[in-house]
Amino acid sequence: MKKSVFFIIIVLLIIGFLGFLLANRKQTSRLSSSTIQIVAAENFYGDIAKQLGGNKVQVLSILSNPNADPHEYESSVQDAAAVSKANIVIKNGDGYDTWMDKLLSASPNANRVVLTGADIANHKLPDNPHIWYGIDNIQTIAASITNALKKADPANSATFDSNLQTFDNSLQPLRQKMNDIKTKYNGTPVGLTETIYLYQTGPMGLNVLTPIAFERAIAEGNDPSANDVATANDQITKKQIKVLIYNAQTVTPITTNLQNKAKSNNIPLVTVTETMPTNKHYQSWMMDQLNNLQQALSTSSVSH
Repeated sequence: MKKSVFFIIIVLLIIGFLGFLLANRKQTSRLSSSTIQIVAAENFYGDIAKQLGGNKVQVLSILSNPNADPHEYESSVQDAAAVSKANIVIKNGDGYDTWMDKLLSASPNANRVVLTGADIANHKLPDNPHIWYGIDNIQTIAASITNALKKADPANSATFDSNLQTFDNSLQPLRQKMNDIKTKYNGTPVGLTETIYLYQTGPMGLNVLTPIAFERAIAEGNDPSANDVATANDQITKKQIKVLIYNAQTVTPITTNLQNKAKSNNIPLVTVTETMPTNKHYQSWMMDQLNNLQQALSTSSVSH
């Protein structure tokens, strides 16, 4: 009888010990494979978050189609589910991605960190939400993302700090390229179809002749006044501008007409987008556009 009781006790102890090992293994596995879940409203913010977080983060970018108009985006059930599970959410703000505000409101979470680019940016232009085109703004936003990562995963703070330093260094070629363009083309008159590129034409010293009211109307999806449209057209037909920079994601019959007029008057065109193209990083996206602009200005200076 005593042997039977002893045997049962031994069996129970073994079962309990094995259960403890299994549970501990699962817990260890869960912790080792855990990543910080990040949802970015726009893919350029998602790309930057991935560069800063490395293999410690899992990033979902909602707006990622460079051929679609971001202003016409409507969120989905999948987007809502992703936001509800996110540790960190990055949005632009300033009226640019109001749909993200609705997703956040639909799944309240006191532990979720929400970073709003427009609130973080330190060099904002009036009535211009395209703050990610400002290199200084992006550097400041990257620092805020890094701080959020360090709070979410303090054990890897050193890694995040190192990644931020690498990212900051990678912005230097962009600044150098913009300085090069300013040195050679400061004061050159150019045209814009909308406000997005003002964050770079300003630091480069380019003289934007297009009426600001025209640019803002196109950016906001409104029709510019007849006078502003006539002015923008005259600047092309009279060759008052050397280059036309147009946003390929905010296209209207008016901007298409300007594009066609520029072509027929041999005025170089430079395409910019609001959403980062596929298979690009923020840095290569910006550099490609700057290279295209530099080439267009070079061609224009030769032909005029």
